[in-house]
Amino acid sequence: MSANGWLQFAAYSIVLLLTVRPMGTYLARVLGGERTWLDPVLRPFERLIYKLCLVNAKSEMNWRQYAFAMLGFSAVSLVVTYAIERLQNLLPLNPQGLAAVGPDLAWNTAASFTTNTNWQSYTPETTMSYLTEMAGLATHNFWSAAVGIVVAVALIRGIKRTKCPTIGNFWVDMTRTTLWVLLPGSVIYALLLVAQGVPQNFSHYTVAHPLEQPAQTQTIGQGPVASQEAIKMLGTNGGGFFNANSAHPYENPTPFSNFLQILSIFIIPAGLTYTLGRMTGSPGHGWAVFAAMFVLFAAGFTVSYWAESQPHPLIHGAQQSRTAGASGGNTEGKEVRNGIAESALFATITTDASCGAVNGMHDSFTALGGMVPLTNIMLGEVVFGGVGSGLYGMLIFVVLAVFIAGLMVGRTPEYLGKKIEAYDVKMSMLYALIFPLIILSITAVFVLSPNIGLSSLNNPGPHGLTEILYAFTSGAGNNGSAFAGLNANTWWYNVMLGWDMLCGRLLMMIPVIALAGNLAQKKSVPPSPGTFPVNNALFTTLLIGVVLLLGALTFFPALSLGPILEHLQLHAGQLF
Repeated sequence: MSANGWLQFAAYSIVLLLTVRPMGTYLARVLGGERTWLDPVLRPFERLIYKLCLVNAKSEMNWRQYAFAMLGFSAVSLVVTYAIERLQNLLPLNPQGLAAVGPDLAWNTAASFTTNTNWQSYTPETTMSYLTEMAGLATHNFWSAAVGIVVAVALIRGIKRTKCPTIGNFWVDMTRTTLWVLLPGSVIYALLLVAQGVPQNFSHYTVAHPLEQPAQTQTIGQGPVASQEAIKMLGTNGGGFFNANSAHPYENPTPFSNFLQILSIFIIPAGLTYTLGRMTGSPGHGWAVFAAMFVLFAAGFTVSYWAESQPHPLIHGAQQSRTAGASGGNTEGKEVRNGIAESALFATITTDASCGAVNGMHDSFTALGGMVPLTNIMLGEVVFGGVGSGLYGMLIFVVLAVFIAGLMVGRTPEYLGKKIEAYDVKMSMLYALIFPLIILSITAVFVLSPNIGLSSLNNPGPHGLTEILYAFTSGAGNNGSAFAGLNANTWWYNVMLGWDMLCGRLLMMIPVIALAGNLAQKKSVPPSPGTFPVNNALFTTLLIGVVLLLGALTFFPALSLGPILEHLQLHAGQLF
């Protein structure tokens, strides 16, 4: 660990904090239907979309209609993406002449991009055509991100409204989020990436002759990279145009592009905490939620940075201590342009959010350093989290924290003027229980199946368990990053990970929308001396405790058999 590494963390944190209020204010204005500076340009397009799609923008939906619209949109877009993949050999913009994607891989990829997961069981530059990348995958990066944001805003409306049967219009929310937030942000971001050297073209791949061996050739991929890279990060999608993802110099060529990427992952999720405070009329509550997220983020980075700065116990005869000319620590799996501090920061941020983009290989982290990304996802990715999904996931924990506080004082819990009753707690617990049930049950089946699960492993013992556990945790958490020692491009893994991702996304959204509908119908009650405040340090502390208790402890037995056991074995001088 070095002063330079901590300086990088501090600089990032300050810039992130400065973006929270302006981004949160803008999101609140857009999703509240207020006027913005983009209205003169975008309003005509908005009206045209409603006219073509037969959407009545003035009609709102109850929670069942909202959930049905969300599920229907996701299902149709999944089928369209699957069809594009299966037919890409017959479609244009395929200058490399790539074959059609196989049925199991096409299913896995369609489910992955529909759910904002972007898990990739394939090498992108040799599997997907330009048309598939743009029309099938990049479009989903917009849609899946927008779905997460609108569900979060529907829950905020439910908290804000009183005696109201509706929570908004899904189609209006989707249109405004895409037109006012994701599209303009991605255009600006893509141009910045092009200025940094990221390709944006439809050219054939370049065939080069290496200087060392001129008789041989090397194929260098390119294509519409910048446009996909922009929404990949801004929408916390994470799917790379190249197999090496953000460790590839065409996706992440400079220190400035690396900083842009980690900032863009958090900029919308962090801003939504201010949107929460502004739309509910309690700015202090929004900042309290932001503080809880930031404390968990800082703790994760500290552990990861410390673990990766330690020498590997089984490597001897190599310089592993920090000197003026060497960084020291575990440099295995680190992209040398970024170093240990940036790799630890990137890994923490991308798994705090449902992004999954990487500039290093998590599989090569130390046992405890690799446990940090895994634990971040197991917490439900509520440490800022994915766009929208992080906020509504954290609000579930807020409801549970308020309920626990109410039990402590022996009175009906209240949250921003709404009494938290049995139905609200049931929906919150349903959300909290679906996640570990999916992960642990599927992981157990694959660990106990030699010909299905274990045959894909390159590593035995606790590290192999961690690789399988990480895969299904990443899928259900809609993250998409992976431990590289697992070959997941098999029929069983492709099919089950597809269902894993769909259940982890859509089944968990339904209780959130139901909770929003129930809260919107409640009457508002004035605060009393027994009301637990949700805008101070005590609430932030309680919220952090609830996240850790319900998140980390649920998975502790699995973690103890995976990364924790691996850490103990390594320091005992044993390798299994």
